[in-house]
Order: sequence, then structure tokens, then C-alpha cells
Amino acid sequence: MSRSVLKSFYCNEVSEGVGAKVRRSIGSMQMRNFKPFLLLDHFNVDPSAGFPDHPHRGQETITYMTKGQFAHQDFTSDKVGILNAGDCQIMRAGRGIMHAEMPVQGKSGENIVGMQLWVDLPKHLKHSEPEYRDLRASEIPTVTPNDKVTVKIISGKAYGVENFQDLSYSPVDYYYYTVQPGGSFEQSVGENYNSFIYLLDGSLEINNKTYDKFNALFFDLNGNKITGSVPEDATSPAEFVLVAGQILDQPIVQHGPFVETSKDLIYKAFMDYQTASNGFERGKDWRSKIADGVKEDDLAKLKQLFYYYLLHHLYSSYLFTLCIFINY
Repeated sequence: MSRSVLKSFYCNEVSEGVGAKVRRSIGSMQMRNFKPFLLLDHFNVDPSAGFPDHPHRGQETITYMTKGQFAHQDFTSDKVGILNAGDCQIMRAGRGIMHAEMPVQGKSGENIVGMQLWVDLPKHLKHSEPEYRDLRASEIPTVTPNDKVTVKIISGKAYGVENFQDLSYSPVDYYYYTVQPGGSFEQSVGENYNSFIYLLDGSLEINNKTYDKFNALFFDLNGNKITGSVPEDATSPAEFVLVAGQILDQPIVQHGPFVETSKDLIYKAFMDYQTASNGFERGKDWRSKIADGVKEDDLAKLKQLFYYYLLHHLYSSYLFTLCIFINY
């Protein structure tokens, strides 16, 4: 049985970060949260804008790039990472992290486009150590069941192909669909999984109703699959993300980038951040290398800095091992 649409709405563009623009579906007044999901931003960022140094606690972020390059750095390392179109990054904020996410200013001057999804962390993991993981485009299988449908399986199973990547500690399936005019799709979803679609481009017909780009559709739990089609007379294919996540049964108390299960813990999160303690110690006087932006010409320098850091780390490890051997 196909799930019915519980709620849908058009996502207006709003300001976020420093000069950046996003279309926010989850985390908006229309949909505060959709367990386990806390926020979904479709960002379309001018190269001169971005998201400079800022904190997080208590959630995971999944960033999927569709156009351009994004640089990122956090206070756990000197490394500056680069996400390219088609790449995905998973960040666990845990008990505290500060990081920066800035577009790489290419010579073309084109905007940087992608999706960022926030997923709630189970209560017992909210104060775990922060970590990053990149999932490159080459690690994401693409399935073409027919000449009308193409699916990038970031995590999950579609048309007989599996790619379970453990995107978060709350199980999440994530698909990027492209459906041509006249085409239809069918995607299975878990019984206790909340599911939604965000339409990046084109139009999509679901349950005899047509939705245009920049609409978000949230589904009821009254079925085990989501089905839809693109009208035969559509002038362009539909591009959309279809995401499903296991419902996490715990309170959500969120204030900006901090997510806890009670108001007292939120107050504590602000205090810890302001006093650089209990997970934010490394944030004291920290400033990222990319806070002022990243130009394409800077990438070679950043790579050199990373290799220097790596060699220094290996050399230090070698000396440490040698000292142990001599003492032994």
C-alpha cells in the first residue's frame, strides 16, 4: 500500500549564515521537526557567502552536494576537507563541535548548491565524541531501472541494489531521484520510518495531485512504499530527495544549533559553549582557516598544509614509538 501525504508546503527562501540563502522545510514554522529529523535546508549559496565558525551539540548533520565545492574544517584537526558535487558528508556533533562550512569560490562564479539534513542523536549518544566521515560520489551507486528513472542510493535499497552506509545512529535511508516526463517510481520504506520528499526541480504527481519544485511532502505511516510519477507533458525531469528515518522516541528541545532532551540541558549547552568547557574546550580562541572564505587558488595551499600536518603527525608517532622501544 502506498503512503498518503500527511502535509505539504512550498519552501520560501530565507537568509542563513553570513549572506547565504536556504529553503528550509524541516525546522520551519510549518514543520518544526519530523522525528528523527530536525532540519532540512536546500542551500543555494553565493561564493562570497557561507557558514563561518559556529557550534553544534546533540545532533548529526548529513550534507549532500549537488553543485560546486564546499570546504569544511572543525576544531578537532588542522585538516581542511573539500566536498565536490555528488559527495556526502556525515558529521556527528556529539557533546560539542565548532566548525566552518564555506563555498569554494571558483572561476565560474557559480553558486554552490546542496542539501543539509539534521538528524537527532539518541539520548545516550548526545555527549559522545564528535567525528566526521566523507562519502564520495564514487561510493554512491546509481541505479537505472528503466529509461525514465535514475536513483542515487546514498543509503538504503532501491530496485534490488543495496548501499547501507549508516548515515547516522538513528537509521536513515537517503535517495536522490531523477524521473523523466512520463516516468514513475516506487520506493519501499520501513514500517516505523517517517518519510518525506523534497522537490529540487520539475514537478511530481503523487496520489493524483501535482507538486512543483521547492515543495516538501511529508507522508503518513499508512503504507510500506511511496509511489509517484511525472506528468507526460512536463517540460523537464523531476529531481528530488526521498528520505526515510526510524522514529526516535524521545523529547526534542532545540535552540539554534543545540539539541537536547530538556530545557535544563539546553541552558547547560549554552553555558558550556560560553565557558569553553564540557566538550567545547578546543573552541576557546579557535578560528578556522576558512572563516574568511576559500578561493579555488587556495586549494593547493590547503592541501600542502594538510600534508605537512600528516607528515608531522607520522614523524611524531615514529619518535614516540622509538622512545618506547629504547626504554624497553
